[in-house]
Amino acid sequence: MNYTRFEKARIIGARSLQISYGAPVLVDYPETMLDPIDIAMLEFKQDMIPITVVKN
Repeated sequence: MNYTRFEKARIIGARSLQISYGAPVLVDYPETMLDPIDIAMLEFKQDMIPITVVKN
């Protein structure tokens, strides 16, 4: 699905907050990658973010 840049920012921001609070990460990532935003972006690129967007 194509998202606007605002939707993408909101999705990645919400997921990175979840990861920073200890939510399980759904993709394999390098041990050197510590920033939750980078991990959320990796999940977004691999289409593994467990967030649903409803467009009206």
